[in-house]
Amino acid sequence: MRDENFCNSNCPFTRAIGTIGNKWKPIIINVMGSRTIRFGQLDAIIPHITRKVLTEQLKELEEDGLLERMAYKELPPRVEYKLTEKGLAFLPILEAIKVWQSKFEIISSQQ
Repeated sequence: MRDENFCNSNCPFTRAIGTIGNKWKPIIINVMGSRTIRFGQLDAIIPHITRKVLTEQLKELEEDGLLERMAYKELPPRVEYKLTEKGLAFLPILEAIKVWQSKFEIISSQQ
């Protein structure tokens, strides 16, 4: 039996997973942390992500209000990204996920 609450866009869990629930967004947010960072730095730090996918993910994170894009009218053009208050609020959640994973890695290695 399907629980329609989880299929509904009014469900907070469904909306949250829709915002951050893919492979790259949590990684991007984690790498950014509380610093301002340029596109090229993100591209260099995050392995195995194409520039196209990185661009798409940054646009979606901006649209969802998790990061701010700052473009400077310089030559060559300079673009920087930083997490918004909403994005910064996600950092402790990522930390809790890392702690959770570490706990089970320790348990697995002891068996």
